[in-house]
Amino acid sequence: MRKSKYNQEFKDSAIKLCMDSDKSISSIAKDLGLNKGTLNLWVSDYKKINNIKSSKDLNKESLEEENKRLKKELAVLKQEKEILKKAAAYFAKETL
Repeated sequence: MRKSKYNQEFKDSAIKLCMDSDKSISSIAKDLGLNKGTLNLWVSDYKKINNIKSSKDLNKESLEEENKRLKKELAVLKQEKEILKKAAAYFAKETL
C-alpha cells in the first residue's frame, strides 16, 4: 500500500472546502495543487462514508421539505386567523 503524501488534516480541509464552496472541484484542486481526480475521489469517498447526497439532491430535498413545512404553517395560521375572527366578533357583540 502506497503512503499518501497528504495528511488527513489536509484531506479533511480540502473536502470541507469542496463541500462548502460554490467553486468546482477542478478549480479547488488547481488552487491546492492537486490532481482533480484525487480530490474528486476524496470527496466521493467522504460522501459515501457519511451517506451524503449530491448538492443538487440536497437542494431539491431541502426545497421540498421547506415547502411541506410552509404549507403546514400556513394551515395553522389560517386556523388561528379564523379563531381570532370569531373571538373578535364575539367580543364586539358583548360590548354593544
